[in-house]
Amino acid sequence: MSTIRKPAMRKSTLALAASLLIAGATPSLAASTEADFKAAFSAAEAANKEAASLRNQWTTTSQALAAAKKAADAGDFDQAVASSNEAEALAKASAFQALSEKEAWTALEIR
Repeated sequence: MSTIRKPAMRKSTLALAASLLIAGATPSLAASTEADFKAAFSAAEAANKEAASLRNQWTTTSQALAAAKKAADAGDFDQAVASSNEAEALAKASAFQALSEKEAWTALEIR
């Protein structure tokens, strides 16, 4: 019988995702500009590409990227930056999940 210590891994993944989302959702005091959006969106796309290379993209990341692009097209750069930051946090969390699960086999107990 084999068991994997999934609860601990799941808790650490969720804690990382939550902290990244909170950090990304914190609004800035100054109004965001198109340049701010482009920088945030570029960072989110780069993180999403890393997750793709690990074959672990979350669908919520692409939804956040689409929301960011839609907000930017409407001229709401504050929302666009917030959605881009959320997408980046989600992409980083999915990459973290992929890497932690890649090593999870070492926690296997074979009896």
